[in-house]
Amino acid sequence: MEKTIAIIRGDGIGPEIMAQALAVLDVVANKFGHTFRYEEAPMGGNAIDAFGVPLPESSLKTCLASDSALLSAIGGPKWDTIDPAIRPEKGLLALRAGMGLYANLRPSKLIPQLKEASPLRADIVERGIDFMVVRELIGGAYFGEHKTYQRNGEEAASDVMAYSQHEIERIVRVGFDTAMKRSKRLCSVDKANVLDSSKLWRKIVNRIAEEYPEVEVRHMYVDNCSMQIVRDPSQFDVIVTENLFGDILSDEASQITGSIGMIPSSALGEGTRGLYEPIHGSAPDIAGQDLANPIGMILAAAMMLRYSLGMPAEADAIETAVNKTLESGLRTGDIMEPGKTKVGCAAMGQAIAAAV
Repeated sequence: MEKTIAIIRGDGIGPEIMAQALAVLDVVANKFGHTFRYEEAPMGGNAIDAFGVPLPESSLKTCLASDSALLSAIGGPKWDTIDPAIRPEKGLLALRAGMGLYANLRPSKLIPQLKEASPLRADIVERGIDFMVVRELIGGAYFGEHKTYQRNGEEAASDVMAYSQHEIERIVRVGFDTAMKRSKRLCSVDKANVLDSSKLWRKIVNRIAEEYPEVEVRHMYVDNCSMQIVRDPSQFDVIVTENLFGDILSDEASQITGSIGMIPSSALGEGTRGLYEPIHGSAPDIAGQDLANPIGMILAAAMMLRYSLGMPAEADAIETAVNKTLESGLRTGDIMEPGKTKVGCAAMGQAIAAAV
């Protein structure tokens, strides 16, 4: 098979970890007889420096013309003080909207070799951590009206969290469909005791639940969910929620697995084309020092193969190679533990590629 992949190398450690992911993909292509064509799509701080905007129109066109897109990480202190309208994060929001990517799937799964790295008590970890957060991605407060104004002689601000029926329906169906492929348990997270948008959310979840009689459904307020994730993560299979809540909960869910550097995520829309990335930031403090953990980026590439490119065996090969490499005792600095061998970003990537 021949597939075109848009490559967003990003900022900070982004180019380093992307290089390792592409090296692994090249090995996969050679092993399984595929051809992967990489098309560069600058975005983020580097695009601001080169083009004056965080997402050039040409980059969006490249992503739309590709079979899928692979993103490392964007942003950094260099661009923190520029006009908010053109900060790196605006490029990411525009890319999601431009590609119609409304569903973010972020797994929280403990890799057995790293169970000692989890901040949770051993007895909690032993119960198991393996669930998926399905987050709505292009609605809610992040995409609502933002306004700063004067009120009663002082500065005030407001952000509108708005959702329409169809926006809720489509992400809720992704949640149910995901649950059907797993253990058929869905937890819908809202704040229906306070927010009208959450009351509509809950109403729609209950209606769609009638179409999925095999799925066990429960509702949970977001504050309770944040507590339950650290109290007993084994109770969750699929969590579906709106944009702001999902942003916070998915970061919490990733950290209980031991390292934010290990977790991939996907952003999907109506078709198979998606945007795949690790969940961590650009870590400018360690950029260019061969200290970054490339595993989240490599697993994002595996996720892309599975969900967008229709290559489950190839995805399995990468995931198995990651497990074998960790089993051999290799560790980057963020997941280092006594008795293991510390390696840099390039060496970890090379080891995983060799294991494939």
